[in-house]
Amino acid sequence: MKIRLIEDGNFTQWVRTILLVAGLLLMIITYVYIPAAPFGGFLLILGFGIAAFGGLSSRAHLSNIKPFGNNNAKARRTYEKMANEKDKVRR
Repeated sequence: MKIRLIEDGNFTQWVRTILLVAGLLLMIITYVYIPAAPFGGFLLILGFGIAAFGGLSSRAHLSNIKPFGNNNAKARRTYEKMANEKDKVRR
């Protein structure tokens, strides 16, 4: 059995959910149990960052944006061919 983290160029639903819940849980635990010292502030900001990353990846999925896709490989090959042709013309 293979566990997939990325599917169709984006995180799977369970990864997005875990990121969002883990970030919110870290923020709540930090606010309730850890004093407002530099370490507590760091954990609060870290939790916010994790939750924001999970939320933004969910929005990317809804917008059909694929940040981890390989769709631009064909475009890169086209640019390489154009660069090679320019080098041949200059010589």
